[in-house]
Amino acid sequence: MLLLVEKLGSLTLSILQEMGRMVNFIIYAFYLIIRSPGKPVHILKQIRFIGAKSFFVIFLTASFTGMVLGLQGYYTLAKFGSEGMLGSAVALSLIRELGPVLTALMVTGRAGSAISAEIGIMRITEQIDALETMALEPCKYLVSPKLLAAIISLPLLCAIFDVVGIYGGYLVGVKLLGVNPGAYFHEMEKSVEWKDVYSGIIKSVSFGVIIAWICCYKGYFAGHGAEGVSRATTAAVVMSSVMVLIWDYFLTSVLL
Repeated sequence: MLLLVEKLGSLTLSILQEMGRMVNFIIYAFYLIIRSPGKPVHILKQIRFIGAKSFFVIFLTASFTGMVLGLQGYYTLAKFGSEGMLGSAVALSLIRELGPVLTALMVTGRAGSAISAEIGIMRITEQIDALETMALEPCKYLVSPKLLAAIISLPLLCAIFDVVGIYGGYLVGVKLLGVNPGAYFHEMEKSVEWKDVYSGIIKSVSFGVIIAWICCYKGYFAGHGAEGVSRATTAAVVMSSVMVLIWDYFLTSVLL
């Protein structure tokens, strides 16, 4: 019994220590952004990597998500004779929930894993130690530009996701299943409010912080060797995805 209590206590302390280190990491990254955001060229390079290079994945995911919503929504609403409400259902589902969440998950899988692996390799090859030896701040060059780029890129990608998804629902609902196009957009205009748009923006920004924070942290403190980088990358993707879903619930409960 005493051994069990000792193990639980040790586990609790290690978790709290890890959480404290993560909080210090993100606070310091924001401090560096405020004090010295870095050269615009470095930030633009990260925006290109996180944002522009994720466009195709976002476009493809949004297209089929919108089409599935249009298909499922039509047959569900048809049972109640409310096919005209399809535009409202598709738009609200995408803008409030699916747009920010699926965008974050796609960016985590495509860019987050690469960020963690890149920084992890720099750690095990002692490039980060070399920066510290030269009295340079590694977080300023490796973490802060990625964090700022994620904050900028995620809302833009989410907006693209929403527009493409709504058009995907339009293709299925209007062109394939015969919903009146005027009703599709009229009901959408009636039901979508600015608070729904603001909610999506707030979620996207917070998800961008979560992805950059966790992926940079896991890579920065990666273990030794290829196995250490592999574990750090896996942990970064899994933890980021789970935290996005958990944080989405809390934000939804507050913003509704």
